[in-house]
Amino acid sequence: MKYKVSLVFLISLMVFPAFAQEESTNMTLAMVNIDIDYNDFNKPSRDQVIIPFDEIHDVSWQVNLVNELLYGNPDGNGVIRFYDATIEDKFIEIGMGSPPDKKFWIAIQLPKEGYVVVHDKLDRGWLPGAKVILAYSDTAGLTVNNGERIVLSNLDIQEFEIRAYSVWGMEASQDPPATTSGHLNLEILSGDPKEGSLHMFPFMIVGCIGIGIAILLATKKRSS
Repeated sequence: MKYKVSLVFLISLMVFPAFAQEESTNMTLAMVNIDIDYNDFNKPSRDQVIIPFDEIHDVSWQVNLVNELLYGNPDGNGVIRFYDATIEDKFIEIGMGSPPDKKFWIAIQLPKEGYVVVHDKLDRGWLPGAKVILAYSDTAGLTVNNGERIVLSNLDIQEFEIRAYSVWGMEASQDPPATTSGHLNLEILSGDPKEGSLHMFPFMIVGCIGIGIAILLATKKRSS
């Protein structure tokens, strides 16, 4: 029994520091967490303002969106675009329409293909208070979860480095306000996993198992 306890202790010593030190050792790690005010959505797409982030989010990133907007008319939307750092006018667009339909769409603007809607659900497309998650890596492409299920998986959008965002929500400037209160919470976590200690995690586990087996074999031989 004491050998099993020693083995567990050894594994914990090797594994947990990787998590504890990840934030301090991975210099590529970047985070954003902001609440976008409802009034920022009360404009048509032609009047949207592109707002740059302090840092570029590249290699591997995850965007979380929580829609806490109160809509002002049935045609109102909450739309956010993320712009690429290297190619002008290349962007990812996420749209969330007003209740009761709660339509949801994902569109990509690419240099050759232009504006392409890659997912469109006209009713019950998003859940109030749930996280809409965009996950991207250079190797796996773009995957999107609408807060209930994955609606887009491993879409190849070439390399995409987030440098800025914009929001809008009105179809035309003479429309009633798209939103009347609330906010859209935007959270981004990005970094290069190869620059931190966690990319070594599988190898550390294999090493720990190997050491553990060696200890158990040695103690078994001595006991026999």
